Amino acid sequence: MQPMLNIALRAARSASELIFRSIERLDTIKVDEKEAKDYVTEIDRAAELSIITALRKAYPTHGILGEESGMHEGSGEGTDYLWIIDPLDGTTNFVRGIPHFAVSIACKYRGRLEHAVILDPVRQEEFTASRGRGAALNGRRLRV
Repeated sequence: MQPMLNIALRAARSASELIFRSIERLDTIKVDEKEAKDYVTEIDRAAELSIITALRKAYPTHGILGEESGMHEGSGEGTDYLWIIDPLDGTTNFVRGIPHFAVSIACKYRGRLEHAVILDPVRQEEFTASRGRGAALNGRRLRV
């Protein structure tokens, strides 16, 4: 597996664990409305921080665009890279107890998508893809 994809997968797993542990206490989670029917929870923010921390540790100069925290500029040669994070894709489903949500992380290099990870905490499905190397579900190659 590509090193960058591996880092993204580890970051997504960490965020996924945090989200999964929160499912049983939905009634105590603080929910804010960003816009009409667009919610953000303390879990979104904590999951995003977990992902950003993991990415910054591995790639301190890369740019990061988080759905909740916005743009974190890269520096030096790292400006060619941009990580895009949706820490809890499907927040509305999550706050309503509907088990259809995921952690989404992608990496662009010079504007081209190179790697992507989508992790479903409930079904424990890990979708990964890298440019030129195909896609996989839980480590098994997908054929489309």
